[in-house]
Amino acid sequence: MSTFTYISPPLHGLFISQSDNFRMRCDLHVHTKASGLINSPIIRHFCYESYNDAEAVYSRCKRLGMSIVTVTDHDSIDAAEVLRDRPDFFLSEEVTCTMPSGTELHLGVYGITERDHIEIQKRRNDFIALLMYLTERKIFFSVNHVFSGLTGKRKAEDFEWFASYGLAFETRNGQMCSRANLEAERLAVSYGKVGIAGSDSHTLAGVALTYTEVPGARTVEEFFSGLRGHHGRIRGDHGSLAKITADVFRVTGAMLCEKPWALALLPLAVLLPAITVGHWTNEIRFCKKWSKLVNAGDSAPRRLWDLDATLRRA
Repeated sequence: MSTFTYISPPLHGLFISQSDNFRMRCDLHVHTKASGLINSPIIRHFCYESYNDAEAVYSRCKRLGMSIVTVTDHDSIDAAEVLRDRPDFFLSEEVTCTMPSGTELHLGVYGITERDHIEIQKRRNDFIALLMYLTERKIFFSVNHVFSGLTGKRKAEDFEWFASYGLAFETRNGQMCSRANLEAERLAVSYGKVGIAGSDSHTLAGVALTYTEVPGARTVEEFFSGLRGHHGRIRGDHGSLAKITADVFRVTGAMLCEKPWALALLPLAVLLPAITVGHWTNEIRFCKKWSKLVNAGDSAPRRLWDLDATLRRA
């Protein structure tokens, strides 16, 4: 089935029988140990963001009904080594890129090749160059956790870039509160963007509990053709304070199993609930601030030929 056939509903009905019209599902935001070390004071030297094993992630996805599987590690495709022989696996990553404003952004990029990964990493400190490459290669990408402060500060002009050039928004993230997800969904609808969903799980417990569904798709290509045609559906859980606190304890437990010498830090574990409460509170505050500002203003299109003359590439 061609892309043209899929994005045209009448032809879709003609060329796909009811027996083939199943729901293709994929968790589009999953992490493994290949995501690297956590970016927090002190523990950044020895604690990983995730201790998920790639094969365990694959097995859980299949057990919970995911038709196709990917992993989106931070600026890494190392997990693909053990999964590349699976016919229903495709290569993706979560790219940390620098916006023209100087802020950081996480982009989910999907269905890439190893060569794409190399070129993407070369360009990730220059959002414009990265955007041009993704567009030229027709790579599907999403702006992840739009209303989250995980990547630091946000500026109003960032949302102008999202409005003009973002292809898709992550409108349900399994680690974010329902309000942040609903605001992202509202913004995606306002901007006419594709909505996707993923668990963003750093432990196995959350993998495949939040996912994207495309009815009728039978291959990875058809899945993304369906998304581009706005046929995707977001499904599954939102995040919660209890959920993220439990995950922090799971990551801590995995770290202690791998590095027994870190047991000396165990007394500090009593601080973990307070840390997650602080994080959760900051996330809610961030969402309230930016959703109010974005909804109150106009989303002026950002054009590449209208760039500030003082802008310099990184």
